[in-house]
Amino acid sequence: MDLIVTLQCKDQPGIVHSMTSAVLAADGNIIENQQFTDSDTNVFVMRTRFETTQSLEEARSVISAGLAHLEPDLHIRPTDAKKRALVLVTKESHCLRDLMYLQELGELPIEIPAVMSNHEDLRPLVEPHGLPFIYLGSDKKAAEAAVLKVVETEQIDFVVLARYMQILSSEFCSELDGKIINIHHSFLPGFKGSKPYHQAHARGVKIIGATAHFVTPDLDEGPIIEQDVAHVTHSARPEDLVSLGRDIERRVLSRAVKLYAEDRIFIVGDRTVVFSA
Repeated sequence: MDLIVTLQCKDQPGIVHSMTSAVLAADGNIIENQQFTDSDTNVFVMRTRFETTQSLEEARSVISAGLAHLEPDLHIRPTDAKKRALVLVTKESHCLRDLMYLQELGELPIEIPAVMSNHEDLRPLVEPHGLPFIYLGSDKKAAEAAVLKVVETEQIDFVVLARYMQILSSEFCSELDGKIINIHHSFLPGFKGSKPYHQAHARGVKIIGATAHFVTPDLDEGPIIEQDVAHVTHSARPEDLVSLGRDIERRVLSRAVKLYAEDRIFIVGDRTVVFSA
């Protein structure tokens, strides 16, 4: 069996030794390991992938016992167990299209139990893929309650805002703390409000970009997961920036989702530690 262990705890002597000893006790062999200590918070994070002859239950018991003295935040799962992502959309389709395409290709290790939206526009895109499309309506409070119900009934691991153009309540954000990924239409900090690319054009920007981040009650200020930019010149029209921006947004969001699905992201304070593939 191939397993992934993620560990987060206060930095202290002997963590790596404890992990390797625990894996050995579980009849395991480490095939991938990444670690980092954040000096500002004194937090240590580690992602370990190993093979074992034991069952998941046996390995989980042995690993947990061997690391208990560290008082860690510890998670163990089979490498091939796909996380379940609930996707929220409004009217723009580029990010949703990319997520569904990569998932169908097997390049994005997630399951999408449903797509939910506050508009009906994308139903014809979603349903031919064999995915349930759930209309949320215009009542924001009822919509959030409906999303939380699906999160519970479908055992959702995380929520992806694929250009879901709604401001979420503080209560909703707190309920799913560290489990909502958003794509923002600029290289944060950037132009806020409507028509961001038109604002950028009016200011003569030389780069545009996109930012994937975790959602918190503070609008667009959550820990950043992934970013990318593209250079532009004075000859670019607003519609050129919109087109280029869509391409960056879909790529950045898909990369962020993949990183989350592979347990490569750790939230440490107000920022993230992200282990590359």
